[in-house]
Formats: sequence, structure tokens, C-alpha cells
Amino acid sequence: MKRSITPITPFGWKIKQKLAEKQLDQSTFCDTYHIPPSRLSNLIHGTRKAKKYRKQISELLGIEE
Repeated sequence: MKRSITPITPFGWKIKQKLAEKQLDQSTFCDTYHIPPSRLSNLIHGTRKAKKYRKQISELLGIEE
């Protein structure tokens, strides 16, 4: 079974850039701030709105929504 690759959204690239700047991987970031890894993935790939976590992640990383 082949998995399709979902492209990364512009907001997702901002998240990845900020995590890289802070030298944090996605797993550590999620563990530290009690964010479900699936929600972070949803935001990076735009597969769900995840509004609650979008606001929290934006504030934690200093990203404009």
C-alpha cells in the first residue's frame, strides 16, 4: 500500500523553520507543550484546521497566523 505525501503548507514551513531555529524536533516540541503530534502534523500539512492548537503554536513559536 502506497501512502500519498501531503504537501507542506506555508504555515507548516514557518513551523518547521522556527523549530529548526530553536533546535527542537517536532516530538520534543509536542512533549514539552502537551500538543498531540497528530495536531502539529495536521497544521504542517493543512489536513485539519486545529484552531485551538494553531493559536497556541503560533504564540509559542512567534509565528503570525
